[in-house]
Order: sequence, then C-alpha cells, then structure tokens
Amino acid sequence: MTEDGMMNVVLFGLDLGAYDMDKSMDELAALAQANHMVAVARLVQKRDVPESATYLGEGRLAEGRLLCMNLGAECAIFDAELSGSQIRNLEQILEVPVMDRTMLILEIFKNRAVTNEGKLQTELATLRYRLPRLAGLGESLSRQGGGGAGGGGARRGAGESKLEYDRRHVRRRIEALSQRLEEMERRREQTRKSRRKSGVPVVALVGYTNVGKSSLLNRLCGADVPAQDMLFATLDPTARRLTLPSGLTVVAVDTVGFVSRLPHGLVEAFKSTLEEAAYADVIVKVCDLSDPEASQQLTVTDQVLDSLDCGDIPQLTVYNKCDRAPGATPFDTSAICTSAATGYGMDALLARLDQVLADRVRRVAVLLPYDKLALAGHIRAQGTMLTEEYRPEGVYCEGVVKAADLHLFVPYFAD
Repeated sequence: MTEDGMMNVVLFGLDLGAYDMDKSMDELAALAQANHMVAVARLVQKRDVPESATYLGEGRLAEGRLLCMNLGAECAIFDAELSGSQIRNLEQILEVPVMDRTMLILEIFKNRAVTNEGKLQTELATLRYRLPRLAGLGESLSRQGGGGAGGGGARRGAGESKLEYDRRHVRRRIEALSQRLEEMERRREQTRKSRRKSGVPVVALVGYTNVGKSSLLNRLCGADVPAQDMLFATLDPTARRLTLPSGLTVVAVDTVGFVSRLPHGLVEAFKSTLEEAAYADVIVKVCDLSDPEASQQLTVTDQVLDSLDCGDIPQLTVYNKCDRAPGATPFDTSAICTSAATGYGMDALLARLDQVLADRVRRVAVLLPYDKLALAGHIRAQGTMLTEEYRPEGVYCEGVVKAADLHLFVPYFAD
C-alpha cells in the first residue's frame, strides 16, 4: 500500500497477436488507477494459445510470483477474462489475490454507481459474471467427496451442498434484480414518452470513457455534473436543459463511457442506460483529440451504437481536448474540434446542432390580439421571444417557436 492509500498491483498480459498489447496494458493500468491501484510492474508473455489451467506458462508465473513478493504487490490483475478454476490456480501460484479485467471493471462500477439503478445494474452484472465461476472461486466453494453408507455409494459432501446453495441464492437474486430493473426501465420509458410528447429533442453525448463528455455538458449547459480525469467517472445518465442559438430548447444527456473489449455482460446490464442514445434525436460522438488512439475510440463507440441499432439517428463527431493537441487536425473534415476546458468550439457545436434540428423550429412575426396573450406566454415558455411590442390592436411578437406549434400562430401572422 502506498502512502496515499493506493494498492500496489502487478499487471499480467498474454499477447496472442489479436490486438495492440501495449495499448491494452496501458488501458489496464488506467483502469487500475481508477480503482485506487497503482501498477508497480507489468509482465507480458507471447504465446499462440493460453495455458488452460493457469492462462500463462509456468516459468512466467514463477517470475510473476517473485515480482509480487519483491515489490510488495497486494493483487495481480490479468488483462483477460479468466475462469473460476484459473483464478483459483493463479492465486495458489502467485500467493496474492487475482482479478481479471472484467472483475476490475465491475469493481470500478460498484464503487462509482450513485443511483439505485446504477447500483442494481452493477450488482446484476457482477452476479451474472460470478455464477458460472462459483465452483472455482474460493476454497469454501470447492467440492468435497462424501462417503456413502448402506451401499448407497458416495453422496454429496458439505462443499458441494454449499456450492449448490450459493448457486440457488445467486439465481434468485439475479431474478429479483432483473424484475426491479424492468420496473425502472418502464418508468424510464414513461419519461422518454413524456419528452417525445412535449416535442423536446434529446441530444445524447456518447463516447469512450474519460474523453470529456461531462465537461462538455457542463460547458454547454452551465451544469455541475462531476467531471474527473479518470476512467468511468460517470456511470449514471445525467440530463440537463440546453437552449440552442435558434431558441430551440433541447435535453442534453451524458451517458456512461465505453471502453475497448467492454464485457458483454456489462453492455447488457447497462443497456437501459445506454439506450438514452438509442432514443435520442441527435447523437454527439465525443473522442479525445490529444489521444493517439482517438480513431480507435470512435471505432469502439460505433460498435456499441451499432449494437443498440442507432444507425438511423443523426450523428455528430466531436474531437474534444483540442487545447492539449495544438496543431492536430482530425481525419474527418466534418468533425468539430472543441475544448471543454477553454470553451473553444462551443459556438460551432451549438450551430451544428441547430443545423441538424433546423426542421424543429420556425421564426415567426405575429400580431396577437389582447385576448390571445396566452400565445405570447407559449413563445416564452416553449421557444424564444426576440421582440415584444405593445400596440393598440394587440401585441407584436417576433420569436422562435417549434415547428409542431406553428399552426397556433398562423392566423396571427403579421404582414
């Protein structure tokens, strides 16, 4: 344990040639840091196939055990998804607790979830992950052979009974959590229906974790969403009111960030949260211009959006943190460069949102009789009042209204 309370860990990886191992290990180190851990060493082995029982080879694990001992590591983290028996075997060899990549992400989610829905989703994902691994996780769950009497042969011992009990308990809890989340999803759907009924467009900020989505939301809306320079700082969707230059009011929604090789179970568990993007009118895909892997971030984002069937929704690409990469230009010439820290590019982003949603609003000039002043209130509440002048025959108004409300003002158009 370091002086600032961080846990020392050693990272282990297996290079099968399927992806950039250095980048994956860098990301694993960042995930560990997000969980208050510091990577004191990394150990990577190249193999054609994993070792079935221990994932890595015997010699590499012996080296890893010495690293853990000499560096005071309190945990070993593997850049893969391990089976329960592999975790048990590795803990016996390394003599420290072992976590895999999925367990680490689940631990971060568990510590960061704020709302009841976020906590329940995290617990559900954790239980679904642990259920098939119960037989291998922990000595207390190992099977023990029991002797039989009266010619009945061997019967289940205490260990197997404990294992079956835990399995039944986990399955019941999974079922209960699923039901509660379905109820929450129905309520969320009612909220979405209310938004659609009110005609307020929804703009969803999506993208890789730690690219500055929360900071963008704060800059655009003057909001106070917690924004931190670490992975998965935001787990629960946050909605804020945003007025575009045209006067159109929209709801901007910040969503949970993505990460490469995000475990399928987590995508499923957080699907109701991610579906804020699927129900949006515009999707703003945010990536980090200062990150050499910005194009890969967008690829991961597109993969998740494709899984949610978001292909028909208008999408804007935003390269954030441009202040950290002076002179850098995105490959996509239609993309918008922004800096949530300095405010650069915010006007361009708002203008582009206005352009995409242009069919939603109309500018009108009307002369409202005094017995129709409620329509002036409608402009103030649902649109933007630009000019208001009291005349003998009524109130002259210039403003921006929703296209869906245009019929209310047609009889009073001013010449």
